[in-house]
Amino acid sequence: MLRCRARGLHLGATALWGAQASAQKPVSPSPPLNLDDRKVFQHKANWEITRGLLVFLLCSSPQLVQKAPRLLSVSRRVLGRRLWDGLLRLTFYGQFVAGETPEEIKATLQRLRQLKVRPLLAVPIEEDVGQAKEGEGWYDMNAQAMLACLDLSVSGLSGESPRNPMMQLKITALMGAELCKTITLRLQEQEGALDLTVERVLALLKGQELRFGCLSPEENLHFQKSLSRLRSVAEVPFTVSKMLLLEEKKPSAVYAVGKKVRVLVDAEYTYINPALSLVTMAMMAACNAQVPWIWNTYQAYLKDTLKRLSQDMGLAERLGMCFGVKLVRGAYLEKERQRAREKGYPDPVHATWEATNESYRHCLDFALDKASRAGGRFELIVATHNKASVEHTVQRMTEMDINKNDGPVSFGQLLGMCDHISLPLGHAGYTVYKSIPYGSVEEVIPYLIRRAHENWSVLQGIREERDLLRSELWRRILRKP
Repeated sequence: MLRCRARGLHLGATALWGAQASAQKPVSPSPPLNLDDRKVFQHKANWEITRGLLVFLLCSSPQLVQKAPRLLSVSRRVLGRRLWDGLLRLTFYGQFVAGETPEEIKATLQRLRQLKVRPLLAVPIEEDVGQAKEGEGWYDMNAQAMLACLDLSVSGLSGESPRNPMMQLKITALMGAELCKTITLRLQEQEGALDLTVERVLALLKGQELRFGCLSPEENLHFQKSLSRLRSVAEVPFTVSKMLLLEEKKPSAVYAVGKKVRVLVDAEYTYINPALSLVTMAMMAACNAQVPWIWNTYQAYLKDTLKRLSQDMGLAERLGMCFGVKLVRGAYLEKERQRAREKGYPDPVHATWEATNESYRHCLDFALDKASRAGGRFELIVATHNKASVEHTVQRMTEMDINKNDGPVSFGQLLGMCDHISLPLGHAGYTVYKSIPYGSVEEVIPYLIRRAHENWSVLQGIREERDLLRSELWRRILRKP
């Protein structure tokens, strides 16, 4: 449904929200940051407070989260589609999703803008190993959904000029996870590593005709088509003739770079991440000559993250390209550990939560140092719900004199969570984004369940936000000032 609606969203977004206003309003001085504000939720309606408490209470139950797929399947059969749909819209869907129609998405983005929070739109489409699709049709439809997401990222801000719009991209929506796994395995071989270089992938991304000897003919063909889809989203310059482009019926190159949208490529599992990074670095080399339009994601819960981050930054410097980093702790901990046990290789994840926090801090300090000295050629989004990490970032930004408003450093959290961090940041003038999925209930709920399974540590950390919501509800019931 989401992909079927993509063309309608793609064509209707600009018409719905109108032309962008050319003038910016004067910026008034921002108040100081207060992450301990007990009245942070005063702007929320009573039903929003109640819904948040209910959803967080349910999400705090590990048994309920693990059994969610089965419970949702049974409840859909018992309640019927319409009642099931309506119930979810009042609870989980309403808490974490922007909506399905352009009007619903627009309303969500307007509310965020009033709260000084920016949207980071995410199309809830991905593929894992073992879920391969027949042919290229599914991936082609996903490419149209990504183009629609780019349009929404630009034109969804109530008619005013967007400020540094962003969107998330999962490469496995446009390229088969099986091929990503194969490329990752080939990169571990000497012959494959020499064959699958960033420079050669960049040449193919730009339209040159070449083949990779370490891949089969079928894999080469799918790789070529996948890069063509990524090229259409990112607006990579072609090196082939205009006539050939017309014959191949490529989309006009007016997206991502042309629309000035930063594309944050998500990291996924370690058995496909090297392939994702290879493609992302090639996209960076093609698009990031002057501005970091394409960003890569680094998962601090992996033991080798700081090393890979340093290596990728070195490659970026050698290739003369700008660099964008989305720094996260990581979401696939249990599956990574289980796979390591089953396959008999060392656990790639840090052994303790404290070690992960230390890794995150080291990566963060390394990236902040780069951002402070790069003159706009390096940008970072600190994607975390951890209060200590946010406070550390704010302190380092002050020490390094990094501009908090539209500077090289921003913050990111999930829609429907961590408002007690996001809202004070935005109110104090920091650049803060909310990751926002959108689409129909049937499309987005499975995506939310996967995120709940993967982000269990985050769900366990919602106690402070839940307590603040409960305190605000009692304040209203008792009519306290």
